[in-house]
Amino acid sequence: MDLEKHPQQPVAPAEPAGIRASDADRDRIADILREAMAEGRLTAEEHAERVDVVYRAKTIGELEPLVRDLPAPGGASRSAAEPGAVGHESPTGPAENLVAIFSSSTRKGRWRVGGRTNAFALFGSVEIDLTEALFGQRLTVINATAIFGSVEIKVPENISLRGSGTGVFGNFEVATLESADPEAPVVVVNGYSVFGSVEAKPKRGKFIADLQDRLRKYLG
Repeated sequence: MDLEKHPQQPVAPAEPAGIRASDADRDRIADILREAMAEGRLTAEEHAERVDVVYRAKTIGELEPLVRDLPAPGGASRSAAEPGAVGHESPTGPAENLVAIFSSSTRKGRWRVGGRTNAFALFGSVEIDLTEALFGQRLTVINATAIFGSVEIKVPENISLRGSGTGVFGNFEVATLESADPEAPVVVVNGYSVFGSVEAKPKRGKFIADLQDRLRKYLG
């Protein structure tokens, strides 16, 4: 039998549209949609509909149509099939989604904070209280969107808090903190508000060291 006449056929790679979308891919598309609404290219309703699809999308092919009719931020070329094409280093792992549409959503108490949290309020309110939370990593990113609603974030006094966002007929306010401890957790709040409010600030009298000390005593 002549094997040279029957070479093994290579397995074709998956089409880019069929590649599973990563959290970084979803965040990048959400950023493009945020810029588009801030520039008036999308209405609040159109943005809300597309963002909802973004965080339910499973593949690159489901993400690409959402920004096909929009320019890339800054006029740069973009491709939805470029995993990790984010302007800054993002935490890995699945994101926690807190959504409030004509309702409220709250996350507080003793809970383990993931690397990324998406908060979306449409005619509703989201409250994220990190003052008693356990940080499993140094960097935590919160992507906050408030449309005719509010997102309120509270953090301990002795962590680093940074943010970047826009208020369109609304308020986006992050009280910047820089911890004296170089190993302290860093919380970064990004996003925007439209006829709404996004606010992140420290809660007086709350320190992450207090919780860590109690946890060490509890664990012995």
